[in-house]
Amino acid sequence: MSVSKTIVISCAGMGTRLGIGSTKALIDIDGKPLLIRQLELLKDYDDIRVVVGYQKERVIETVTAYRKDILFAFNHDYKHTGTGASFLIGAEHSRELVVALDGDLLVNPEDLRRVLESDEEYICGTTPSTDNPVLLQTEETASGRVVTGFSREKGEYEWTGLAQIRADRLGKGSGHVYQLLEPLLPVQMKEIRTKEIDTMDDYKHAVAWVQNGYRD
Repeated sequence: MSVSKTIVISCAGMGTRLGIGSTKALIDIDGKPLLIRQLELLKDYDDIRVVVGYQKERVIETVTAYRKDILFAFNHDYKHTGTGASFLIGAEHSRELVVALDGDLLVNPEDLRRVLESDEEYICGTTPSTDNPVLLQTEETASGRVVTGFSREKGEYEWTGLAQIRADRLGKGSGHVYQLLEPLLPVQMKEIRTKEIDTMDDYKHAVAWVQNGYRD
C-alpha cells in the first residue's frame, strides 16, 4: 500500500428490521460477533475508526477486548441520521483515502483483501440479493466498469456499503453513504461477494455462508 488510508466502520444504527434488540454489529456469526469478524480481516491496518451510537457501551467493550488501538467516534443523533452522517463523523481528520464499511456487512475475505489493496477510488457492487436494494447503474469504459448512478428501480449490481474515496472529495450530508457518493460519480466499480444482514432470513443465510467457507 503506497497511499495511507483510514477505515470507517459505521455501527451506530439500531438494526430494527432484524428485530433482536441488538445492534447488528454484535450479532453472533458462527461463534463471533460480526464486527470482530470484520476486524480480524483488518488486522494489517492501523487507522480504524468505529462509529457508535445505539448500544455504544457494548460495542466499545467488545472491540476493546479484541484490540486496543481502535478509535471510536460518536453519532449522538443516530436515531435521526443515516450511515452517511456516521461515515462523515468517523472520517474527520482522516488520511488521504477513506474507506466506508457498514457494520452489518459480511464480505468474502479474499474480496475484501483485494479491494483494500487498491489505492484507487472505487465503489463496490455485488449480485442483487436483498429486498428493496439500492442498485448501481454502471457502464463499461476503456479503463473498466464505472458506477454512473444509484437507483431503487434498475441497475446491474447492488450497492454494498463498501467504498474507498479520497478524503478531500467528501462533501456534507446526513443521509446514506451512497448519497454522499452521488456527486462524485463516475467512480470505478469493483465487484465483491457479500452478505448484508437486514432480516432474520438474511442472518440465517449469512451464518450458513460463513460456515460454508464464504461460498454459496
